[in-house]
Amino acid sequence: MTYFPPVGGPWERIAAEEAGLNPARLAEAVTFAENAETVWPRDLDRAEFLPSLTQFEPPPWNEILGPVAPRGGPAGLFIRGGRVAAQWGDPVRADMTFSIAKSYLAVLMGLALGEGLISDLDDTVAKYVEGDWFESEQNASITWRHLLTQTSEWQGTLFGKPDQVDHFRVLGSDADHSKKGQKRDLSPPGTYWEYNDVRVNVLALALLYVFRRPLPEVLRDSIMAPIGASDTWRWMGYRNAQVTIDGIEMISVPGGTHWGGGMQISSLDHARFGLLIKENGVWNGHRILPEGWVRAVRTPCALNPVYGYLWWLNTDRAQYPSAPETSFFAMGAGTNLIWIDQDLDILAVFRWVDQASLDAVISGFMAALE
Repeated sequence: MTYFPPVGGPWERIAAEEAGLNPARLAEAVTFAENAETVWPRDLDRAEFLPSLTQFEPPPWNEILGPVAPRGGPAGLFIRGGRVAAQWGDPVRADMTFSIAKSYLAVLMGLALGEGLISDLDDTVAKYVEGDWFESEQNASITWRHLLTQTSEWQGTLFGKPDQVDHFRVLGSDADHSKKGQKRDLSPPGTYWEYNDVRVNVLALALLYVFRRPLPEVLRDSIMAPIGASDTWRWMGYRNAQVTIDGIEMISVPGGTHWGGGMQISSLDHARFGLLIKENGVWNGHRILPEGWVRAVRTPCALNPVYGYLWWLNTDRAQYPSAPETSFFAMGAGTNLIWIDQDLDILAVFRWVDQASLDAVISGFMAALE
């Protein structure tokens, strides 16, 4: 029986042995995670660039448009049966989380479908969004599914950032960034996969038009409050991201912190969110997400089988060889990670782990399973 932490109360702990874990190996895994800290500077608010993000962009594309905060140190939780088996660092600190915000966007998409605000993932977005964002020949046939799977090939400039800024973008600790931002000919929507933050921000904008109120409010009222999250998390937009809907000015929030802004959230709040996903959108007997949506977000993209609906998959164990193929992840630069494996009853949150060491960190916790 899964335990759900109470609203505002302490999260119940569980001894390693009771959780089916080898105590010595679990301790070793935690120590390794603590020592596998990212090389990113702590004072990111004063850094010349955001590593691997604005670092490889020319001006004015590299301009930071939203808040950037100093980062904390390594932190995390390893949870089984809903109870905390291991905890390290400062799990209460609300910290930047970069592209994990994309996975929160996927959950908001599920809410929109469940509430009937969007009829079908294969509807064109143009049917739902006012203005000229989806009026061009290139953009008119883009569907919600295209945006969710990073295959939209949306063309345009949003809040001062052109889609071209992330053309030829490559991810990974050993990524070649030499071609990033070089213009390429666009393909029809649904035929080319590209990790493009401008296009994810277009999805956030489109959802703003659908809900017709700020996405942080939707997330708070429909997800974070029901699961008992703290009031310390923030989801912030760019200084130029104002949109007027129904005569009311709102801020459109980004799906990451590529150009600042984005989500700042504690490891404990990430863990509550992760537990909701691990339990298929049900919190302590109360269904919050539409039935089947968590399964849907794990649908492999035909053009990139390790990507689902703004969640990372481990198809053929290609993402993290030490994790089972059944694992899936919310992942952000830094590296920040929510790791879920329903079959093995694993929920873990990792903050500020060196990207090249992530698989070894996962391997350590896998070794602790008895």
